[in-house]
Amino acid sequence: MAIRQKTVVPVRLGANCPTHARTEVSVRDLVAIMDEPVERGGTNQGASPTETVCAALLACTNVILHRCATAAGLTVQSLDLALNASFDRRGVMLEEEIDTPFPEVELNITLSALGTEAALQETKTNLKRFCPVSKLFAGSGSTIIENWSVTLQNKESANDDV
Repeated sequence: MAIRQKTVVPVRLGANCPTHARTEVSVRDLVAIMDEPVERGGTNQGASPTETVCAALLACTNVILHRCATAAGLTVQSLDLALNASFDRRGVMLEEEIDTPFPEVELNITLSALGTEAALQETKTNLKRFCPVSKLFAGSGSTIIENWSVTLQNKESANDDV
C-alpha cells in the first residue's frame, strides 16, 4: 500500500533574539542566524532578513525547478542561479508603509539539461505555477523577471556521444 502524503503540514520555527539585530532561528535540529551588517548595528554573522527571503527564493527555485524538470522528462545536468532585486527601504526605515518591498526581482537561471524543447517549456511554465516563494513575491506585487540561459541537448544525441 502506498503512503499518502499530507497536503497541508505544519511549519514550526522558533527564534532566540539575543540582540536587536541578531536572530537565531531554530527549525528541526538546525539553527540559522540572521543578522544585520555592522553598519546597521549588527555583527554581520548572517544574512539580513531581507537577504534571507531572497535566498529562500533561490533555494525554492532550485528545488521546484528540479521537480518540474523531472516531471517533464528533462534531466538537469547543472543549474546556477543569481538574483538581483530592487528593495524599497522606506518601510524598514519607518518612512512609510510599503505594499511591495521588492518591486522588481531579476532571477538569472543558467541551466544545462538533456531533453526536448517541449520539456524545457513545460519546466519553465510549471516553475512559475508551483514555486511557493516565487508566489509570495508575486502576490506582494513584485515583478519577477526570469532570464534563462539554457544549454539543451537532445537525450538521443547525447546517447550517440557515448
